[in-house]
Amino acid sequence: MSDQDEPIEARLGAALDARDQTLATVESCTGGLIGSLVTDVSGSSAYFDRGFVTYSNAAKLDLGVTRESLDEQGAVSEPVAREMAQAARDAAGTTWAVSSTGIAGPTGGTAEKPVGTVYVGVAYAGEWGTGTTGTRVSHHEYDGSRTAIKSQAAHDALRAVLEAVRDQYTATSSNRPS
Repeated sequence: MSDQDEPIEARLGAALDARDQTLATVESCTGGLIGSLVTDVSGSSAYFDRGFVTYSNAAKLDLGVTRESLDEQGAVSEPVAREMAQAARDAAGTTWAVSSTGIAGPTGGTAEKPVGTVYVGVAYAGEWGTGTTGTRVSHHEYDGSRTAIKSQAAHDALRAVLEAVRDQYTATSSNRPS
């Protein structure tokens, strides 16, 4: 079985485990599905710390998302996905955190943010003083049922973390003295 034949959650787990890194999740529209997928892998306790489900704005505020971002941009937005991931990473003290916020439908969409709109945030905690800490956010538009949208978002969130883990490894490897 090639690496690409392995489920994304197994590939991500292997990458985190090999680097002795940890992950937290913070989910809105996926309702815990990302964390569930991660923990489907035997041995995931070596790298999975915790999951937050912050479905309401009040829960997002409790975690550390700013009222300004929620009020000005709405819960389904790039700034909120960014702040969710950063707050989960910092609250859990993990290397990585991934967030999801979106509109799974079938209701709730608007012309500006139709059903299927999802933002995924990935936050990294670099070593202190290295300037490598950062967060990236991706925007997605999915089609399908509520269940299909949640599944696509959860799997793409895991792919986003795996890509970030690999990118960070490549960046830090190329900066090491030979």
